[in-house]
Amino acid sequence: MDSLGQWLGTPWRRSALAAAAGALPMLTFPGPSLWWFAYVALVPWILLARTAPTGRRALYDGWWGGFGYMLAVHHWLLPNLHVFTFVIAALLGALWAPWGWLVRRLLAGVPGTGRAAAALLVLPSGWLAVELVRSWQGLGGPWGMLGAGQWQVTPALRLASVGGVWLLSFLLVAVNVAVAVLVAVRAARVPAAAGLLVAATAGSAAWAWAPRPEVRGEARIAVVQPGVVDGPERRFAREEELTGRLAGQDLDLIVWGESSIGFDLLARPDLAGRVARLSRLTDAPVLVNVDARRSDRPGIYKSSVLVGPGGVTGDRYDKMRLVPFGEYVPARSLLGWATSVGEAAGEDRRRGTRQVVMDLGGGLRIGPMVCFESAFPDMSRSLAAAGADVLIAQSATSTFQQSWAPAQHASLAALRAAETGRPMVHATLTGMSAVHGPEGQRIGSWLGTDESTAAVYEVPLAGGTTPYARFGDWPVYAALLVLAGFLTAEGAGAFRRRGRNAPGPSGPPVRTVRESPARPGH
Repeated sequence: MDSLGQWLGTPWRRSALAAAAGALPMLTFPGPSLWWFAYVALVPWILLARTAPTGRRALYDGWWGGFGYMLAVHHWLLPNLHVFTFVIAALLGALWAPWGWLVRRLLAGVPGTGRAAAALLVLPSGWLAVELVRSWQGLGGPWGMLGAGQWQVTPALRLASVGGVWLLSFLLVAVNVAVAVLVAVRAARVPAAAGLLVAATAGSAAWAWAPRPEVRGEARIAVVQPGVVDGPERRFAREEELTGRLAGQDLDLIVWGESSIGFDLLARPDLAGRVARLSRLTDAPVLVNVDARRSDRPGIYKSSVLVGPGGVTGDRYDKMRLVPFGEYVPARSLLGWATSVGEAAGEDRRRGTRQVVMDLGGGLRIGPMVCFESAFPDMSRSLAAAGADVLIAQSATSTFQQSWAPAQHASLAALRAAETGRPMVHATLTGMSAVHGPEGQRIGSWLGTDESTAAVYEVPLAGGTTPYARFGDWPVYAALLVLAGFLTAEGAGAFRRRGRNAPGPSGPPVRTVRESPARPGH
């Protein structure tokens, strides 16, 4: 242990170890999908921050661990953003610096049972506060939230219906803290074991208590995935060919991927007419996605557009939350240099102003989102509250075709479906396309990045309202209350200590020595 301590005494070595420890949770997401590893993935990082010699060093341990985490979950950006990927990871990693300080404050040395018990609440709450801040779309959005790695675990999806991905993240951090205490703090093993028991009991209770979606029929929805095709004209021709094969299959909806049409349909009535012909041929509306400069207003928009047998129906959703650097450059006057070192957007896309629920007739309503937006729990929750029966995400991860990004993106559909109790269709240009039922369960097989095809899915429809859809992000609010209580208690304790150590009116405090009473005979 002494030799390890000496090795860690070198700041850069310790920083490198913190970054490596912070990167470990990446293994829980697709492609590796080692979901079970999430229950111990944070333990090395916690143990390292716990042993920081000073509070300042613990801040650095948190920062470097956050840098490793952010770099790992966004590593697929490296071929496109190059050095700027490291800049983003360093900036976002700083959000974990206070979390590293909290770890040391609560677990350094040999903490009593009270501090260890507090750590089981405060540290998960601190983690959720970090996830809340970085979920702002201007900072990159909630990609790679810790709880998202549980997308294929049925009990975890049931918990997501209660408290969303936030509740999963909270419980995972609590379990990691408990394991770290069991490993390193013998005197506090009782509260750690109790914490694990509480987490297991709470999970079991949620499993038994949370209402299940009320299945009430199904919809037949087709996904058209053209694959890697160069040029918007050739891509459209391939989508047209694949859609034509769906004739006679009794469909309720056909979905094309993001940027499936590279021309404004108002300026190209010939293309709108060809899609309308496909709608008549298949007897189903077609939801396309237009990525083009608008002819009726300035700027480039990414828009979900519904086309029926008579042409464009007028139902249109303009993407609201854009990908930083991919679709716009934040503070372009300051950060515009990013376009010279990577594939950042040369021109900012324009934003939509509201979400839209589209009525297909026959009692079926859909809520479209575009690509990056499926990472935001609040957007799918809003669509479900507005009456959407099916959530739709139109996506294109063609730029990251050979990376883990397509599978990570597709997995988010399971979480959004479980959270809202509504099925979700994730349709892409080049894979992976996926469909998940109202409990987050997989419907059919995913379409891989090597496939150019059209697939039909029988999608179960459900009614009812999940606790998460009803009460929203309550785990976040609870976490913020816990943090506020902890900081208040810390501040009050510091004030009391300062009062005890303050000098008296005429100098330092005088120690009073109480004399013993005189004994008889003296």
